Amino acid sequence: MRTISKLYHLAIAPLLLFPPFLIFSSGAVAQNDALPDLLALNEWKVPWEGRPRDPHVDGSDDVWFCGQAGNYIGRFAPLSGIFKQFSVPPGTHPHNLIVDDQDHIWYAGNRNAHIGRMNPKNGDIRRYAMPEGVDDPHTLVFNSAGNIWFTAQNSNRIGLLNVDSGAVRIAEPQTADARPYGIKVDAQDRPWIALFGTNKLARVDPQTMAVTEIELPRADARPRRLEIDGAGNIWYVDYPGGYLGRYVPDTGKFTEWQLPGETPRPYGTAQDDKGRLWIANTGVIPNRILAFDLAREKFISESTVPSGGNVRHMYFNSEDGSFWFGVDTGYLAQGTPRK
Repeated sequence: MRTISKLYHLAIAPLLLFPPFLIFSSGAVAQNDALPDLLALNEWKVPWEGRPRDPHVDGSDDVWFCGQAGNYIGRFAPLSGIFKQFSVPPGTHPHNLIVDDQDHIWYAGNRNAHIGRMNPKNGDIRRYAMPEGVDDPHTLVFNSAGNIWFTAQNSNRIGLLNVDSGAVRIAEPQTADARPYGIKVDAQDRPWIALFGTNKLARVDPQTMAVTEIELPRADARPRRLEIDGAGNIWYVDYPGGYLGRYVPDTGKFTEWQLPGETPRPYGTAQDDKGRLWIANTGVIPNRILAFDLAREKFISESTVPSGGNVRHMYFNSEDGSFWFGVDTGYLAQGTPRK
């Protein structure tokens, strides 16, 4: 593992050829020790085909997930082991879902330009159509008012859906083909976005919808998912480069750590309530789940995903301290950190 720190050789910092407020250097410290396995993993085979992904736990501890390729929404009850399938409009291919405080299921209609709200009791769906030019809602996240920020990767747009009126406001990155991907909302109710088509993060002003782009230190970086810690720092994973990065908005500083192992490809992430960031390394099959201690700034655990395939998105459940994810090989999985 390589650590890249802006605190390295401060005396030569003025020589670094980066713009103001972008402080970065190439000092490296190796973390070569073998990592313990600090994660208990349980998996359940989904009874239908269709790439189960992006699970979310509701108020009754049921787990909802998207059957993206199979064009359905699924529900799994861990206590009974029972799965149930819910229909969505033809051609939807739901990519991501979230659950509100009334247990409505909100999903991204990735191939037919809508966001849907499903009643979990009867499966009824209300469709919220996207404005012209937004064809592929991708990843959803609530703001403090219960409205939904979302990305649209191939449309190169970021949107805000008012869940009461159905009105949609749209923001557009300055960079063409920026491919807005992962999204999280900070304590100031501002969405932060990983721009997977370029080496940038983005932030949107909720009032003006103006987009601010922040360039990452390496030109070939491609951030895919991100998390925001309690201090407001932005943690992102560079998928092709194999790095975990931290951006501090107050100072403009970047720090990056390379994932251990050969051909790391970090994808799904989940931040828990114990100061750890869990990262799916999809560069190896079967995938590995790594844990990074945010305070100690080091990787502390590595676990093998038994069912093998790619882990694209992870959801932390604050009620029991576990996190959930789908596996492309057709499984739902729950990771529970060992005491």
